[in-house]
Amino acid sequence: MARVGIYGASGYTGFELIKILTRHPGVEIAFATARSAAGQRLSDIFPTLIDQQLVSADEANLAGVDLIFTCLPHGAAELLPIVQQALERGVKVVDFSDTFRLRDPDDYQRRRGKPHPAPELLSTAVYGLPELHRDAIRRARLVANTGCYPLTAILPLWPLERAGLIADRTVIVDSKSGVSGAGRSLSLKTHFGETHETFSAYTIGRSHRHLGEMEQETGLHIIFSPHLLPVFRGILSTIYVTLRPGVSLEEARAAYGVYAGEPFVRLLPPGRLPELRLVQNSMHLAIGLQPVEPEHGRYIIVAALDNLLKGASGQAVQNMNLMLGFEETTALQ
Repeated sequence: MARVGIYGASGYTGFELIKILTRHPGVEIAFATARSAAGQRLSDIFPTLIDQQLVSADEANLAGVDLIFTCLPHGAAELLPIVQQALERGVKVVDFSDTFRLRDPDDYQRRRGKPHPAPELLSTAVYGLPELHRDAIRRARLVANTGCYPLTAILPLWPLERAGLIADRTVIVDSKSGVSGAGRSLSLKTHFGETHETFSAYTIGRSHRHLGEMEQETGLHIIFSPHLLPVFRGILSTIYVTLRPGVSLEEARAAYGVYAGEPFVRLLPPGRLPELRLVQNSMHLAIGLQPVEPEHGRYIIVAALDNLLKGASGQAVQNMNLMLGFEETTALQ
């Protein structure tokens, strides 16, 4: 049995992670930490029968632990010391934040407006997207778990870019996310009264913090417009892309043959487009491809996933399975 630890187990992603790990036949949870909920059990704060004890980070013991998940907020002060201590003790790390997702320290400083706190780790961290970096993840000590929004842009665009079909390097990605993507911490913008029967955009254009990893992995220039949906879970992205003039639907669909053996990526039949209920509570990313004016190369791609599973905790377990030598889909199907 592999022993794993979880830092930040009382958030939505931590809860989903524990639900998956408790049914994993090869894993034992060594500890699960929380801040204000330390000393309580998971069943005290979530509607669940899972009786996992929550402890403070100071009580977490890395002795005999094979891997840790750090489900901490972006920029959390305690994140870097936890990651460094784990790596020094030979413990592998899957990090949920965006701290290690950008490979270039200069790119990090340009986008964040400050130097990276541990640039030496950027060269060893692997971007946690198995469909693109499976072999590197198997060898990795530190994996930067992919962001949920970026997944709905990178996986649909990468095959077209790889096949040399994209003509216009500027792509528009219009995304809609359920409120769980903002986390469980109290925030006015995610209160029921602020989200019910409304629909809003935020950090549109070139300002979202996850834009960098989208461009890093696709090599494209992306205009990104995220929106907040009045639903709990799921992301749907509509992508406007210009391919080479005259590229047929059959040729464009053929590019997605690179995903033929992938367990969690589905290209839908012609004429069918994804919707949230198709992917909620599952590990699947569904992709639909629609020609608009193919003679001019204009296509629309629609992609959808569950932001808490393929977009976060399920993706983290997929990475863990690769890092620890388990079958990649264990506990995920």
